[in-house]
Formats: sequence, structure tokens, C-alpha cells
Amino acid sequence: MGARDTLSDARDARIFDFSASDFGRVRRLIHQLAGIDLHAGKHNMVYSRLSRRLRACRMDSFARYLDQLENSAAFASQERQEFVNSLTTNLTSFFREAHHFPVLAEFLTRCPTDQPVRVWCAAASTGEEPYSIAMTLLEALGPASAARVLATDIDTQVLSCASRAVYREQAARACGEQRMRRFFLRGTGSNAGSVRVRPEVASLVQFEQLNLLETGWPLLNRFGPQVDAVFCRNVMIYFSRPTQRAVLERIAGVLRPGGLLFAGHSENFTDWRDSFALRGRTVYERL
Repeated sequence: MGARDTLSDARDARIFDFSASDFGRVRRLIHQLAGIDLHAGKHNMVYSRLSRRLRACRMDSFARYLDQLENSAAFASQERQEFVNSLTTNLTSFFREAHHFPVLAEFLTRCPTDQPVRVWCAAASTGEEPYSIAMTLLEALGPASAARVLATDIDTQVLSCASRAVYREQAARACGEQRMRRFFLRGTGSNAGSVRVRPEVASLVQFEQLNLLETGWPLLNRFGPQVDAVFCRNVMIYFSRPTQRAVLERIAGVLRPGGLLFAGHSENFTDWRDSFALRGRTVYERL
């Protein structure tokens, strides 16, 4: 059986019709709500993820589901966040892109001492990244520091997972054995194979829901009002160029001059020379 036959069988096995028009509506709506640019190759992924929402809502077609999202205020108020949650990507791990954390540690020792250090993690996902930042804060500044991490994400489901601070022990091994002993509690009995982030780490992190398309970011004003460092990694790749510019301009507004912006491995912000200067491998200084 060829690849074309396999694709045809997969389409025949679908429960719901999912037309090009339906896909176009999904693309427009997720861009409007979250700034995400879905390219044509995501057709099957969108079907797989949203068909679960159709079943949960007892809808018999994508067209009806999208009609309700767009035209029923009552339905949209309950379902809009689930729609966004379904289409966001949450690939993460502890100390991912590990070259950033020694840069952060060295930078923290040079931060002004008249104000507590503030770090914003703009795509917290299930919590591995902000907890990695918090561990770095403790290693660089010690437990007496008043440093804090604001961890935000548009997806409420992953934030709920992050706030529990419980992970598979195998996943936490990316931290290294020394950090495992210092920063985690190992589960026993029925919890064997799991670990919990220690309270002294978890207490440094504040989890909040935030849509980067929102204007003003009052949450950041309350936390900062200006932060020392921002981790916004592997987020901009999902945005159009105009959306990237708008978000980067807002980040520049909440990041203090001399502060650092940590980007993802496939992201490049050198075009924004009026606000940021490259200072290392995907590390930018706010000018």
C-alpha cells in the first residue's frame, strides 16, 4: 500500500467532515485569538486535536462547532479557551537549551542590588522552564534572595499541571544528579517514579495565564514594572512578522535597559536593532 492510499484511508476513517473552508476558519480564529499562524501542513494536526473538542461538546460537524464559537457568546465564553488550549504546542523539558542558564547565572550576579531580581518566563508550558530558572536563581543568588519568577502561558491546562510541580523522575534527570538531590523530593510507595519540586524552589514561581496579544500587560506592571530578564523561547516562530514586532515591542517596554531576552534556537531578532543587540547565542540585550 502506498502513502497516497494510507492518507486516503485515514481520511475515510474520519468521523467528521473537515473541509478546506473549515480549516481556513480555524486558521483565522486561532490567529485572531492567539496570534498563531497555522500553515497548510497542519491540517491533520488540527483535525486530530479539535475533533476531541467536537466530541466533548457533542457537535456533529466542524462547521457547527465553528459557527457556535464565532456567533454564540454563551458557547464561546466556555469553549474559546479550550479551543486555544487544543491548538497550542507545549514541547519543553528541564534546562532545555542548556547554554542559556550559565549566561543567566552570570548575569544575575551583575544585576542592580537596590531592587529584587525579576525574571519573566513568557511560555511556561508545564513548568519545567520556570522551575529551571528558579533553580538557577537559587544557585546564583542563594536562598535569602528576594528574586522571583513570573511564569505565564496562554494554555490554562498546562499551567494547572505546572502549579502541581510533580514530574516523572526520568524527566527530571535532565537537571543532573546534584540538582535532583537539592531541588526535588522523590516519591515513595504509590508515588515511586515521580518527583516533586521542593517548596523552596516552587515558592519562587508565580504562575498566571497571559495571552501575549493582550495590550498593556497589567500583570507585568504589577510584577515588575520592569523585569531583569525575559525567557520567550520558541514562541515567535508561531507568529506572523507583524505579530512578532508587536510582541517584541511590548517585551522591550517591560524589560529594563541592560536586561536580557532569551530566545529559542530557531529564532532571530537581529532585525530589531533599535531595541535589542545580540550578546550571545540567542541572547539579546535590551538597549
